[in-house]
Amino acid sequence: MVVTVDRSSPLPLWAQIVDDLRRRLLTGEFEHHFPTDVELTREYEVSRQTAREAVRRLTAEGLVVRQRGRGSSITRPVLEQPLNSLYSLASTLRATGIEERSEVLAAERRAGTSDVTEQLGTASGAEVVFIERLRFAGEEPIAWDRSWLPADRSAALLNVDLSSGSLYDLLSAHAALRITGGWERIRPIVPGRRERELLRLPPKEAAFSIERLAVAGDTPVEWRRSLIRGDRYALIARWPSGSAPRPTGGP
Repeated sequence: MVVTVDRSSPLPLWAQIVDDLRRRLLTGEFEHHFPTDVELTREYEVSRQTAREAVRRLTAEGLVVRQRGRGSSITRPVLEQPLNSLYSLASTLRATGIEERSEVLAAERRAGTSDVTEQLGTASGAEVVFIERLRFAGEEPIAWDRSWLPADRSAALLNVDLSSGSLYDLLSAHAALRITGGWERIRPIVPGRRERELLRLPPKEAAFSIERLAVAGDTPVEWRRSLIRGDRYALIARWPSGSAPRPTGGP
């Protein structure tokens, strides 16, 4: 297969190849084999020097590792979430060009348990909307979200497609609720067998447990518990005027 590069573009050929290879890497195309320099030369119809420069740039980004005598292999990209904002998997995936989707495990009305109604500030046993989703990055499960919302304000979510996108975007569009703030508690945990199987988490890998209360003004709107794969997710803190960290790959 020949991939066309735009030779009239002011963007150098190696940069065009880097953009295309980065996109293909993030979609999992090279899971079993990353092209050799010779294969890239043929595929993009460029010189070997241009192909090597593209791979060198990907190596500098931490997406590819060169091994003498063994060619290049990929490192699995780690999604990075700034610590100064609420975790948003949909936004993070959109920014990296990875397909985001959700498997809806539950979407129903139910009586709220005492810990849920306490967080939401509703009466004990008040009805809530419960939404459980397994979130995917491409074909790989990356997070397990369970959300509880007051039924009198969020019942419209039960009539919409929850298989992709941000829950907050859906709340804004279908329930006229806009999240304005909240808090999160994040801690590393060692998941149990069920959680590990659900997320296809490799042995000995930890996960992030995130508890969140989201509010609209002063009104609690969502209580959420999330479990996110520790091998595919990182939390990044930046100081004022600080430089951005270099992207890192997985183990």
